Amino acid sequence: MSATAPADDLDHVDERLLRTSSLKKLLARPELGSVVGAVAVFLFFSIVADSFLRASSLGTVLYAASTIGIMAVPVALLMIGGEFDLSAGVLVTTSALVSSMFSYQMTANVWVGVGVSLLVTLAVGVFNGVLLTRTKLPSFIITLGTFLMLTGLNLGFTKLISGTVSTKSIADMEGFPSARKLFASQLTVGGVDLKVTILWWIGLVALATWILLRTRFGNWIFAVGGGADAARAVGVPVSRTKIGLYAGVAFCAWISGQHLLFSFDVVQSGEGVGNELIYIIAAVIGGCLITGGYGSAIGSAVGAFIFGMTGKGIVYAEWDPDWFKFFLGAMLLLATLLNAWIRKRVEATK
Repeated sequence: MSATAPADDLDHVDERLLRTSSLKKLLARPELGSVVGAVAVFLFFSIVADSFLRASSLGTVLYAASTIGIMAVPVALLMIGGEFDLSAGVLVTTSALVSSMFSYQMTANVWVGVGVSLLVTLAVGVFNGVLLTRTKLPSFIITLGTFLMLTGLNLGFTKLISGTVSTKSIADMEGFPSARKLFASQLTVGGVDLKVTILWWIGLVALATWILLRTRFGNWIFAVGGGADAARAVGVPVSRTKIGLYAGVAFCAWISGQHLLFSFDVVQSGEGVGNELIYIIAAVIGGCLITGGYGSAIGSAVGAFIFGMTGKGIVYAEWDPDWFKFFLGAMLLLATLLNAWIRKRVEATK
């Protein structure tokens, strides 16, 4: 007797059981386009800027990338979940201001201010998530409102308490050296000076990748981004997932804010405005779709690395820095077009 399966049975084989070539798997990766772009940017500045390939330059590029990448990671997860956060940039400043002013005014150990800042920053993130899930308003509107409120609060409270637009120095307060070591120290690896933010960045990328690919919560993120109603119908806790994503953005804003504070020991209340767009652009360049349901944490890291290379590469090439925004816009468009082309190719070969 023949063991060959009927043709009708072959037509109905679950596509998850079919073998997929390595090339197809590679093309299906969200970060493929950004990796290609990163290689192109690296080669370009290696040619036009002699100092770009120096070991010291690598440390500078990685530091610039890490300050963006720490926030691009949670923003990427939020975008995969189908939402935006326009308050992420000023929330970083809010985190730093709360730590500084609370510590200074209460004359407490700076670690007390750091702890209070964590609670306040997380509260803002949860506020965004709860308001989104309760009102059903677009995240664009809700976080734009939060952005404006935080911008005003940052400036108003700083001037009210300090009398100026910047905080008082806390460098001589108890706990400052240990806090600086955690959030703003520097280490030397192979003769290259590296900021501790690079380690924070790598750790967050690894954690976010594990969450997305190895946990139930990661499945929920992709599900709510692909379609909230459909996800809710199969038992996904949509509200909890989105609130958790906003809390994740807030947590990383706290890390970035503490780095900002302990790097300079004072904070300007107007900082952070506009950075939210940079985080979103890094995530999009890294393969995240504006519509949600697709992307990766690794892609956001590559997008941030492209930012770092471009920003510092222009300086090393001794060009007018005004061209930086032009390059960002061009990279955003090219990365989006390349990601769309790759997705079409993958879908056509299924």
